Amino acid sequence: MTAYPDLDTYRRSLFDHEDELLAGIMPAAVARGMPDISVNAETGQALNLLARLIGARRILEFGTLAGYSGIWLARALPPDGLLVTNEFEPLHAEVAGENFRRAGVEDRVRIVLGSALDVQSELAEHGPYDLVFIDTGKEVYSDALDFALEHTRPGGLILGDNTDCFGEGHKELAPDHPAYGIQVFNQRIATEKRLQSMIIPVGSWLSVSRVLENPE
Repeated sequence: MTAYPDLDTYRRSLFDHEDELLAGIMPAAVARGMPDISVNAETGQALNLLARLIGARRILEFGTLAGYSGIWLARALPPDGLLVTNEFEPLHAEVAGENFRRAGVEDRVRIVLGSALDVQSELAEHGPYDLVFIDTGKEVYSDALDFALEHTRPGGLILGDNTDCFGEGHKELAPDHPAYGIQVFNQRIATEKRLQSMIIPVGSWLSVSRVLENPE
């Protein structure tokens, strides 16, 4: 058996895999001036698995970027399923649309362009959702959580990326810190009576919250 320098490297060697199309998405996006901030393949695998485990038919994503995570999620949907993905930057939405077409999932994806706070009525039209994935501006994580709590079915999942707070979640962060909004989000899902939550340490940490049918 192969030896590895640490357990994280060992785990990633088993599960951090992507096909050729997925592997090329972010390098091409970065070449077009987009930030290299997408989830990694290990997180993509987790998103796909969780969506399949609950039989998700309607998924909402806050933060499209180049469509990398969206493809993982859309591939978990049945042919008549729907991924609604919200993106603020027009260039990102354009690139994502191209990638959804290349991946052959454009028939089950709807991109909603605009600030998450400004397009909530349009997002609500497609709910309730089986799964909501939050990977957007860190200052609006709590706003996205508020929306998800109202528009995710009982038994559905609310997921959040970057919940390690860029490696600083264990510190007392000031309100002007870039990750402060995520730290507030983490505290909220840990104490919200309508949720059963846990953080899975894959990628930049993925929070997993189940919406309870009969919260106490």
